[in-house]
Amino acid sequence: MTDTTTLKDRVEAALRTVRDPAADLSVFEAGFVENLTVDDGDVTVETDLTAVDEETGQGVIEATLRAVDDVEGVESVHVEQAAPSSEDSARVEAFDHVIAVASAKGGVGKSTVATHLACTLAADAEVALFDADIHGPNVPRLLDVSGPVRSSEEGDPLPIRRDGMDVMSVGLMESGAPLAWRGAMAHDALSDLFGNTAWRNDDVLVVDLPPGTGDVVLTTLQEVPVDGVVVVTTPFHAAVSDTERTVELFRDNDVPVLGAVVNMAEYVCNCCGESNDLFDETALDGFDAPVLAELPFTQDLQGRPAPADVPAAVADLGERVRDALDGAGEVDVPDDAVDIRGVAPQERKERVRDRFESLAAGDRFVLVSDRDPTPVGDFLSRVADESRESFDVQVRRATPDDWVLETVK
Repeated sequence: MTDTTTLKDRVEAALRTVRDPAADLSVFEAGFVENLTVDDGDVTVETDLTAVDEETGQGVIEATLRAVDDVEGVESVHVEQAAPSSEDSARVEAFDHVIAVASAKGGVGKSTVATHLACTLAADAEVALFDADIHGPNVPRLLDVSGPVRSSEEGDPLPIRRDGMDVMSVGLMESGAPLAWRGAMAHDALSDLFGNTAWRNDDVLVVDLPPGTGDVVLTTLQEVPVDGVVVVTTPFHAAVSDTERTVELFRDNDVPVLGAVVNMAEYVCNCCGESNDLFDETALDGFDAPVLAELPFTQDLQGRPAPADVPAAVADLGERVRDALDGAGEVDVPDDAVDIRGVAPQERKERVRDRFESLAAGDRFVLVSDRDPTPVGDFLSRVADESRESFDVQVRRATPDDWVLETVK
C-alpha cells in the first residue's frame, strides 16, 4: 500500500509547478485549490476556478492533470469543481452601492451601456452585474460568458466570474431558450435570484433592467435598495419623451436619477472622419436630467467589453456615475435662491414675495421647494401685477424630494 502522507507531499509539490498564466502564481497561491485528498493512489483535486475565464480555467485543469498524473504512486487523478460556501458571500443588501440602468424603450443600447458601465467600474472596485431583463437577457452574450450556474453548499446560485467580476442572468440558466413568462412567473423568478444569489463581490452592483415600466422594474424598486438610476435613450424625440416619463417614475418611487446616457448621438464617417448627427440635436432641449455621456454610433461599442477594458468613448462613464452617486439626493442650492423647504405655508409666501420684490428688472429668481412649485408662477404674476404669460417659468425636479423653479423678473 502506498504511503499516502508521502504521496500527498509529492502531489502537492507537483501542483506547485502548475501556475496561473495571468498572475504567474502557483495554483495554491492563486487560491485555485480548495481541497486535496489522496486515497491509496487515487487523487482528487477540488478547485475553484470561477475567478478566471473558461479558456484559462480549462488550461489550469489540463496542466493539473498532467502534473499529478506524472507523480510516482498516483494511479488515478480527478479534478472537480469545489462547491463554495455562502458563508463568505454577500446578498444584495450588502453592496455599498446599487446602480440601476433603465430605458423607456428597447433597442436604445441599455444592456450595452449597463455592461460597459460595470466593466468601467471594475477597474477599481469589486463589481457585480445583474441582468434583470428576463425577457431579453443579453448580458451573457455581451460578456461572452455562459453557464451552467453552480450552487454553493447551501444551495444558493453562484454568479459566473469574468475576470474578477460577478455576473448573474436568467440567460445563464436557460441556454438561449425564449423566455415567455407572465407577470407572476417573472416576479417570482426575479425575486428568487435577487434574494438568493451568493455574490462574491460587494462594492457595486449594476442592475440591467428590462425596458419600460412593467412588473420587473417595479419589483426591483420594491425589493432592491437602489441608490440611483442611469437612464439610456437615443436623441430621437419619441424616445426622449418616453424617457422623461421613466425619469418621473423613478423619482416618484424615491430613486435618485443620476443622469442620462445618450446613445447613438452621432456617427463618424469611416471614410472622411466627419461627424454626423443621427437625430435632431434639439430633441434633448429641456430634458430634466443631467447628461452623463453622449456616445457615438461606433463599432467600438458593438464589441465585447471586459472588466477594466472598455472603449475610450465610455472610459469616463464610471467616474461620472460615481460623482453623481456622491451627490445623489442633494440639490445644489444657489446662494441667491429662496429655500422654502420645510417652511410653513404662510411664511413660504412671505419669503417668495420679499425676495421677488427686492429684485430689479432682469434679475434671476430661483426657488427651491420640497413640493412642486409650478403654482408659484401664478403667485409671482399677481405680485408683479403682470399677466402669467409674461413669465417664463422653468420648473425641474432635482431629486425625488426637491424641486427648483427659475424665472427672470
